Amino acid sequence: MITSAHRTRKTSHPGGIIRRLYMAPLGLKVIDLANGLQVSRKTVSKILNERGSIEPYMALRLAQFFNTTPELWINLQQNHSLAIARETDPCWRHIHPFTPRIETESTPSAPRE
Repeated sequence: MITSAHRTRKTSHPGGIIRRLYMAPLGLKVIDLANGLQVSRKTVSKILNERGSIEPYMALRLAQFFNTTPELWINLQQNHSLAIARETDPCWRHIHPFTPRIETESTPSAPRE
């Protein structure tokens, strides 16, 4: 079983996936995609240049336009965002799991009704 800790390949940003797997093979330009999604070229460019995220409203539009599911786009974005967080924020590694205290007979407890 390969876990995320053993993953060697960098997680792709959804914008790169759109460029490589959808736009290039279909011969789409930024303006074509923007018009098809009914958003501005600036919005599409931010995503394609990996400076913008896929939000739910955009996932719905991409799914409709490319005949996929919104979950595909949301999951791609979530996986990418989580990989970035793992790489850039080392603080989470120093957090210890919560361990509940076990009550003993000597520990006073609330009266039962």
